[in-house]
Amino acid sequence: MSKAMMARLDRLLANLGYGSRKDVQALVASGKVMLDGKVLKDSGARIAVDATLPERMTIRGLPVDPPAPLVLIMHKPLGVVCSHKEDGEKIYDLLPRRWRLRDPGLSTVGRLDKDTSGLILITDDGDFLHRVISPKRHVPKTYLATLDRPLAGTEAEVFAAGTLMLDGEEKPLLPAQLDVVDERTARLTITEGRYHQVRRMFAAVGNHVVGLHRERIGGLILPADLEPGQHRILSAEEAEGVFADV
Repeated sequence: MSKAMMARLDRLLANLGYGSRKDVQALVASGKVMLDGKVLKDSGARIAVDATLPERMTIRGLPVDPPAPLVLIMHKPLGVVCSHKEDGEKIYDLLPRRWRLRDPGLSTVGRLDKDTSGLILITDDGDFLHRVISPKRHVPKTYLATLDRPLAGTEAEVFAAGTLMLDGEEKPLLPAQLDVVDERTARLTITEGRYHQVRRMFAAVGNHVVGLHRERIGGLILPADLEPGQHRILSAEEAEGVFADV
């Protein structure tokens, strides 16, 4: 196990979103912060910080939030957006309010549009984020698509050929795998992340996606017991599982 990082208590808790440095100093002075069963009174004390911190520290009797690096898996519901800047309900609104104040901040690993549900990862680990979305890695993503019209039967061959051109682009798509579920439902696995790619692929073969749900990213599958809007913290080992199929 790597050596734990040391951090000032007030800076640590401020970076975890528990308030300003002044707020945190008052919180500590009130005796509401405990470490290893003992009340902490010195907000300037240096604390060993690693993944075990939530097992050792409590704030107002509750486990402290996990320190960075943090990776979450979420079941994104329909109707929410993944951008900090777009209008409407944001995916970050589904997280504890103080998490919006964390430093480093949380970002989605790629995006799902407002009308797409399913698996999305959220992290404050920039290195992890860029490794997942890097076009050099070709991390596969699997979607369940519900279609407006019955499949023609030729889509799997077209998508697998690696020659399909999307409207307005000059580079063909990489080969993709389509598995038919029924005449209006298909499971599509792609290894790129172009803008609205799945919807545009089906549009290119004369169909229209009326429902889209992401089931998998790499080796991570959306847990069956994770309801829309719910999230779960992944361990470092679980998060690395995204690269299992790469």
